[in-house]
Amino acid sequence: MPKRVTFIHAADLHLGAPFRGLRALSDAWADRLLTAIPESYDRVIEAALENGVDFVVMAGDIFDSARASYGDYLHFFQGLRRLDEAGIPVYLCTGNHDPFTSWKQDFFAFPPNTFMFSADKPSFETFERDGEPLVLLGGRGYYNQTWPFDQDIAEGVNRSAAEEATGAADAPFAVGVLHTGLNLDHTKAPTDPSALMRTGMDYWALGHIHKRYTFPDDNPRLVFSGCIQGRDINETGERGVFKVTLTENAPNQLEFIPTASVVWQRMHVDVADCASIAEVSEKIMRELFRENGNSHCEEMCVRIELTGKTQLHKFLEAPSVLADLRKNINDSYAFFFCDALIDRTELPLDKEALAGEGLFPAVLLQVACSQRENEEETLAYLQDEFLKKNLTVSRSVERSLGKLAGEAENLVLDLLGQSEAR
Repeated sequence: MPKRVTFIHAADLHLGAPFRGLRALSDAWADRLLTAIPESYDRVIEAALENGVDFVVMAGDIFDSARASYGDYLHFFQGLRRLDEAGIPVYLCTGNHDPFTSWKQDFFAFPPNTFMFSADKPSFETFERDGEPLVLLGGRGYYNQTWPFDQDIAEGVNRSAAEEATGAADAPFAVGVLHTGLNLDHTKAPTDPSALMRTGMDYWALGHIHKRYTFPDDNPRLVFSGCIQGRDINETGERGVFKVTLTENAPNQLEFIPTASVVWQRMHVDVADCASIAEVSEKIMRELFRENGNSHCEEMCVRIELTGKTQLHKFLEAPSVLADLRKNINDSYAFFFCDALIDRTELPLDKEALAGEGLFPAVLLQVACSQRENEEETLAYLQDEFLKKNLTVSRSVERSLGKLAGEAENLVLDLLGQSEAR
């Protein structure tokens, strides 16, 4: 019968991390989010206990700060002790947020089940079952908060080195643990993915990238589990850990386990079929419940953009109307919080008819079309205008030039329509 092992791969816990920006919008939600990360960590521990895994890997950035508070240390070590009582080992490395030097505070000693990989050189450990080696584990953490550009954090972490260090050459599995940007972030201990694939390790448990990432799809060996709790609108969607199953002579199997109690989402609600502001409000609430169900979370912070061609555009662009809609959302259900409601709707203009009239709108549409066909000339014009104000054109503007041109065209047509109405 082929041998098999299961473990939890977690990373980027960021215990003690602040949630920036919400205090100005809602004291209640700012206070709520202070408890979200500790709750998510508790869910990581529960996932290990409920699934009866062989061990747990934590791939760096356990804490958000190099000077974590006593309370954060206490909470973290309480979780380790629960796993120790259940006989589940923990293998962890340090990250750029909580480098090795920051762990020299003698608040607590690790329980017997916990092993931290060295930061000054690769280190190795063996997981045994029934007295026989089952998994070789190798890794390396951050020593300081930065990693030298002339050093490869993965150098020396391979199966051959693990066998030599542990003497357990007959272990069927080998797992590497690193906090690295891989080839996705070239500023934080990057390393070559193809080189990792040649190390003889069956699985690389990686940390630092806050999104889930697996490669290759048919047999995941280079894996980021992502952070366990999103902290702002840039970390949307489900967050959690992977339950990893390694089986001899079979592809690696991953099961995602959600841990975030509060999920951040961006939503686009098409209100083209709404005949009134009341219907817009009703549709927003329906979409919120749908999104909440898909996100598998208790509570949700959401940023909503209203889209679609509608005669309601002239009302929705009024800040007071949007403020009332947002207040209705936040007052209706305690488990939803809308941090911003943005109008991206358009008037249902017949641009073909406008172009055929031969008046100013027709000239505008002709010029706008010409600009879209010559992005280099448009970009040069923008760069010149920005330079006059001692600014530079951002890469995001360059990438979104066509979209921005369309929005500008609609804005001018809107203004022309308002002028005619007056």
